Amino acid sequence: MATKKKSPATKSTSPTQQRLWLMYPPKLIKKPFIWEVAKKFKVVTNIRQATITDEIGIVCLELDGTHGEVAKAITWLEKQGVNVEPVDLGVIAG
Repeated sequence: MATKKKSPATKSTSPTQQRLWLMYPPKLIKKPFIWEVAKKFKVVTNIRQATITDEIGIVCLELDGTHGEVAKAITWLEKQGVNVEPVDLGVIAG
């Protein structure tokens, strides 16, 4: 009986978790970007922290998925006008 070899995961298909700061300008605060990201891409979203006012929206968001899907989600957010920055985990614990 022949055994099937699993193909090794490539970087784009290997799992990752990325924690990001999303900063929304006032004109985009009411848009449901986090919901849209979860619908458009194969990622799991987890809001870790958020501050929303009439002037600015700041969200700390975890994205879980493959490297490829997380990268596509980040690119899409940036194209929508959201400023996306990685969280420095050395500064924020937990």
